[in-house]
Amino acid sequence: MGESVPMSPSTVARAEIVVDLAAVRHNVATLRRAVDPDGSGAVRMMTVVKADGYGHGMVEVAAAAREAGAEWLGVATIDEAMALRAAGDTGRVLCWLTVPGERYADPVAADVDVTASTVPGLDEIADAARRLQRPARVQLKIDTGLSRGGATAADWPGLVAAAARLEQEGLVRVTGIWSHFACSDEPDHPANDAQEAAFRQALEVAEAAGLRPEVRHLANSAGALLRPSSRFDLVRCGLASYGLDPAPGHTADLGLVPAMTARATLALTKPVAAGAGVSYGHTWIAPQPTTVGLVPVGYGDGVPRHASNTAETWVGGKRRPVRGRICMDQLVVDLEGDQARAGDEVVLFGTGRDGEPTAQDWAEACGTISYEIVTRIGGRFARRHVHPDRGDE
Repeated sequence: MGESVPMSPSTVARAEIVVDLAAVRHNVATLRRAVDPDGSGAVRMMTVVKADGYGHGMVEVAAAAREAGAEWLGVATIDEAMALRAAGDTGRVLCWLTVPGERYADPVAADVDVTASTVPGLDEIADAARRLQRPARVQLKIDTGLSRGGATAADWPGLVAAAARLEQEGLVRVTGIWSHFACSDEPDHPANDAQEAAFRQALEVAEAAGLRPEVRHLANSAGALLRPSSRFDLVRCGLASYGLDPAPGHTADLGLVPAMTARATLALTKPVAAGAGVSYGHTWIAPQPTTVGLVPVGYGDGVPRHASNTAETWVGGKRRPVRGRICMDQLVVDLEGDQARAGDEVVLFGTGRDGEPTAQDWAEACGTISYEIVTRIGGRFARRHVHPDRGDE
């Protein structure tokens, strides 16, 4: 991931990721209104900031989300949760990806909610609580059809019974029950109905065991926007919080704003003759005389090699195609004979407001999803956070 590097006004960035925190605040507030339209607070918002805030900077994004009213933050690992606490966040945080032998004492002591999907995992959490002499905040996860994390339907009754016993002993407080959609970006997929039905059945089993969780949650960004019945008490919005469409072709335009712009400085420009090959393997041959620009970023910086000969950039007010293979440290764009000079700005992707490519455009060029584009980019890019609504550009 790119580091958060303060840039002075006189600094020329070879390559930088600019993260608009005003956009994050706008997106989180917009999503809160969309999922809780009457403003009753019946549906709370979790902003997911795992994987360094999807490449945007976990700590900075978390603070912006809190300012916009996110009651919860979601992370994958204990380390991520503890980094939020170290940065001063004191609100509700849930983490969900652990392995046997984790240091559960740290999140228990820091009042972080941890997830249990198995009885042995739950016992490890309870052991940490016993040593600390304070109850652990635990959320139970049920696998409703993603076949990834979570207890199976067969194991679920045993898990909730164990949790109820530990709750009676004062070692845990079951704060939530949750699951995760497999196909919410395809609203007509039959798995969505099946998973929601399985989740409701799991809630009935838990209630019969005496559990009364604070929050029940199933919906990610796409589910929250496209399936109101799946919102329950809490929704987990990741990608949409960063202004990217979680279900292209299906979601209404809510006015979300992409928060990340990846840009670089042209290292040089040069003419190439008709018939000249460009970059490794000469996978692109100039059909006519043209000019090319050298952009000093490559797959070592998280720019996907799959974008070779398919993606576009933005130089001088026009889209400029990537020509030839993307290399470890650099790539070449076709300036098509237009005047451009070393030192000019290249936007790989941004908001699309002026016509520049977006992360979704790059995802489609690479045959992937926008999640991967924004999360993997980094490397030697400097990362800068701005608050344009506060006069910080």
